[in-house]
Amino acid sequence: MEALKQIANVAGYSGLYRILKPGRAGVIVESLDDKKAKTMMGPTARVSVLNDISIYVDDGSKEQSIPLSEVLLAIHEKYGDTLSVDPKGSPDELAEFMASVVPAYDRERVRQADIKKLISWYGILSQYAPELFEVTAEAEAASDEKSDASEGVEEAPEAPVAEKTAKPKKQKA
Repeated sequence: MEALKQIANVAGYSGLYRILKPGRAGVIVESLDDKKAKTMMGPTARVSVLNDISIYVDDGSKEQSIPLSEVLLAIHEKYGDTLSVDPKGSPDELAEFMASVVPAYDRERVRQADIKKLISWYGILSQYAPELFEVTAEAEAASDEKSDASEGVEEAPEAPVAEKTAKPKKQKA
């Protein structure tokens, strides 16, 4: 989900924000809600881009976390646009939901607050930025077609680019 590079969470503010552009005194963001309010977040604001967030897993592999984008896609594949769990649900419901999406999530390091954020973020993204999930589905289909077409075909190595030779400079006498 390349588009998650443009979506951020700001510490101390509820909801998610679309990053519009950096400014001299911070970054300009637009809220992902009906209001579409634009705000300047100063340099001291803790802005976390969703593409940089990951969930801890405990499956014995080298990677101790999986990207948030993979978790969001797993939720979308399993539940679609409507979730059966409420972010204010009981701890057992939250843990059961997380285990259904990411069976190997680390139960010690992933807190209830993290699961609540994940559920609310998914709700916001599916309501106000559904194109994130549509683009990803199309990209996966295109990559599957490309891999099927290139199966058994060996690519020729690229020819080196000819380097420009510099003209010798004239020396002054």
